[in-house]
Amino acid sequence: MVRKGGVMRNRMLVLPALGAFLLAMAAFPAHAEERTVVGTIVSVDAAERTLTVKDGKGVAWNYKVDRDAGIPLEGFRAGDRVSVTIGRPTPLNMITAADRLRKGDRVTRIPF
Repeated sequence: MVRKGGVMRNRMLVLPALGAFLLAMAAFPAHAEERTVVGTIVSVDAAERTLTVKDGKGVAWNYKVDRDAGIPLEGFRAGDRVSVTIGRPTPLNMITAADRLRKGDRVTRIPF
């Protein structure tokens, strides 16, 4: 059935195009973004360059800080509340409770 002005024909072209677009988008994974863990430092070892942060759900996040990361661990103590941000994109299936902190990542003290 063709209506005046071709409205029905336009609809018949748009719906398959929209369906193809949505199908194509589903085939590509979502882009990963930086992620942040907020919690309390459980332990910090400046000599070994390690940091353990426990988040609000009780999960312990262990970090090994690269020497060239620009993150001075000497200023942090157990009990400090911090925000640890991994600045590089990390796919969801690669998020773990042990990560390396590299150049561009951040550890920031935050108030309670």
